[in-house]
Amino acid sequence: MPEFDPEKFEDKYIHYFQQLQRAYKNAFNTMNERYESDLIHGIDQQILNESEPFYEDGEFYVQLPDNPADRLTGIVVDDEKLETTLERYVDEIEAELHRVFGVDRPQ
Repeated sequence: MPEFDPEKFEDKYIHYFQQLQRAYKNAFNTMNERYESDLIHGIDQQILNESEPFYEDGEFYVQLPDNPADRLTGIVVDDEKLETTLERYVDEIEAELHRVFGVDRPQ
């Protein structure tokens, strides 16, 4: 894989689409093994489908859509569990982005 270029990440879907897919898929697989499958699928399909990964100051982060809890339908889950699971899922995606792109996380 070519070396990561932060400037190209501004056009991430042109330059890094496959790597982004791999990072999100790896995070999904990890989360699906550890948490309730219905909840993870719901988060993936109804919240994270509208998320946006960014790279700034040496770090990847994921921006969620507005009101993520309101987007989750068809799954009964209390707000605290959803918030905790979603936070853990986003952390996993960000870790995978760093791993897939070979960028160390800042200390």
